[in-house]
Amino acid sequence: GLSAADVVNSFKPGDLARIFGFLGEERHAGRIARMIEARREKRPFERTLELADAIETHIGRAPKDKIHPATRVFQALRIFVNDELGELAKALFAAEHVLKPGGRLAVVTFHSLEDRIVKRFIADRADVATGSRHLPEAQARTATFRKAGGGVTAGDAEVAANPRARSARLRAAIRTEAPARSSDFSIFGLPKLPGPKLPGTNRPGER
Repeated sequence: GLSAADVVNSFKPGDLARIFGFLGEERHAGRIARMIEARREKRPFERTLELADAIETHIGRAPKDKIHPATRVFQALRIFVNDELGELAKALFAAEHVLKPGGRLAVVTFHSLEDRIVKRFIADRADVATGSRHLPEAQARTATFRKAGGGVTAGDAEVAANPRARSARLRAAIRTEAPARSSDFSIFGLPKLPGPKLPGTNRPGER
């Protein structure tokens, strides 16, 4: 399958910038993408350390910075190559189909992109839209989940015992008796990125 090296060494700068900017929330996404293009014209990136060092040299690192300047880029590459957001979305739709009434959906996320998808899914499935005279094409639908509170984060004691819990957020919902709806990936607002296409999303340049 597609590897991080394939992405770094062959994707267009604009596509790299979109990947780094959205999936890594990297504010220097464009600068890093252009640097990668210039650097790989001489020779391709073969080791992760090469890319990490190149980003640090290009962007710089202040003494107060707690994380390496390449951290967000590597996060973006991991999420993109593994299609982590797409897999999470598929899992949520699958849960809607297999959970029995009263069954609980509980999802722990570790960064804002994952949490956004879970939050949008629960909001969409717990929301009841009805037709109106203003929108005659709208069809009534029944909520397939009801929210079980808001997002829950770790307390100070848990974070002290497990520092990784600092970024964790738990969201839960309870399955209703309504039949499962169709899998509509457009509810997540996933971006236009290169690579495998999910239903409801577009590759760059597509409409």
